[in-house]
Amino acid sequence: MESHVNPAGPLAAIDLGSNSFRLEIGQLTQARYRRLDYFKETVRLGAGLDANGMLTEDAVQRGLACLRRFSARLAGFHPGQVRAVATQTLREARNRNAFLLRAQEALGFPIEIISGREEARLIYSGVARLQPAHGPRLVVDIGGRSTELILGQGATPLVAESFGVGCVGLSMRFFENGRLTAGAFRAAQVAAGAEFEEGLQPFARNRWVQALGSSGTAGAVSQALQASGQTDGCITPAGLRWFIERCIAAGHVDRVEVAGLKPDRRAVLPGGLAILYTLAAHFQIDTLWPAKGALRQGVIFDLQERLLALRGEPRDVRDATVVDLQRRFAVDTAQAARVARVALALFDTAMPDAEPETRRELGWACALHELGLMVSHHDHHRHSAYLLAHVDAAGFSQSQQRRVGDLVLGQRGGLRKIEPQMASETFAWQVLCLRLAAIKAHARGEVNDKVLTLRTRGRDAIVDYGSAWAEGHPRTVYLLREEALAWGRSGPLRLVLPA
Repeated sequence: MESHVNPAGPLAAIDLGSNSFRLEIGQLTQARYRRLDYFKETVRLGAGLDANGMLTEDAVQRGLACLRRFSARLAGFHPGQVRAVATQTLREARNRNAFLLRAQEALGFPIEIISGREEARLIYSGVARLQPAHGPRLVVDIGGRSTELILGQGATPLVAESFGVGCVGLSMRFFENGRLTAGAFRAAQVAAGAEFEEGLQPFARNRWVQALGSSGTAGAVSQALQASGQTDGCITPAGLRWFIERCIAAGHVDRVEVAGLKPDRRAVLPGGLAILYTLAAHFQIDTLWPAKGALRQGVIFDLQERLLALRGEPRDVRDATVVDLQRRFAVDTAQAARVARVALALFDTAMPDAEPETRRELGWACALHELGLMVSHHDHHRHSAYLLAHVDAAGFSQSQQRRVGDLVLGQRGGLRKIEPQMASETFAWQVLCLRLAAIKAHARGEVNDKVLTLRTRGRDAIVDYGSAWAEGHPRTVYLLREEALAWGRSGPLRLVLPA
């Protein structure tokens, strides 16, 4: 279980990017980070999206082969030591679920798809920890199919956005077959500028004092400019113009001869240069310095905070996100706490060996189960589930948000709407405990969580309560009997009440 994992031991992050897959193994001791191992493979998953938004089998096989190699390196690692995240290409791919099933089998660990803003938050976390500073900064991360911009100060990201333009997508669209022309660069810059236009105000030049470029594109261009004697490693508009002119003179990516340019960057070089030059022009970036941190380190830092939270240290950003959502949607926190207290007590009895993360998801569902009351009292569970599936929630992956949303959707009403999810026995017990807790606390007054007890016998959920309590709470008993009928009609568990 994750609670037995040492937060100060080796932790691993896998970044399934649109251009490259990366595996980093690191260790955090006394707030100091030490890289233990690092692997990068150019997979070009983003180049494998066809016109219908489907990953081709060739791209899938490249990804699976890489993940099998990563799996070999991670032999002996506990699941709690590893976190794998996927970004823009899998956010877009229509067959992402089919790919994830195969990818998780190849890797041997779960893979989460994260939102663009969550990706931006984790990027900033990696940069801020490895390159600390007090002043306001702009962090730029150009990926294969998206670009993240983050405005932050110190360790805090203030504005984080993801834009749907990256070096792979732009290179494929405007530099077909590797041909490099002045017209193609102009067209690519116009397309990139259209994507970034809505960020002109939030990331305006007067809001930051330093700009940093994270990850592959910025690092590759920085190395080439330095090796060619154009700059000391910083990226400048003049340096970018020189680089673009060299590309146009070469006429094809295979003929670009620039010192320090690695062969695996050639295919995506023109798109990356077009994005960098557009950013420099639109956001008045005179100097972009290569950053030390990136998404993969941010994932490791976030993973350690989750492990520390399991030990009682309140450092998991997801807990802060839940509190913020309660505030934003005016949730009755006293009622949420009552429901959580009852639901978690029941769940601890039903599934005493459940993974801590499973219990936490139930707790978050309890905390947010009435989110939709801000929209309407009618069918508020459906509004709550919709909001949870679509709201920006720092720290949560898209898949985890959906799981919490599915729990919230199942808090009341018929069970057929969550029938596919009920194939998971753990999910079924989570839903049952949430529904029983909502019934127990339906009067919105103080509840005695010792009165209602739960025993399990296979798939039987045996609820006990005293006859004296039942006589004093006829409406609650009525609701419990209706609940038993609902599970009898379509539930995978059988709810058994006192005769």
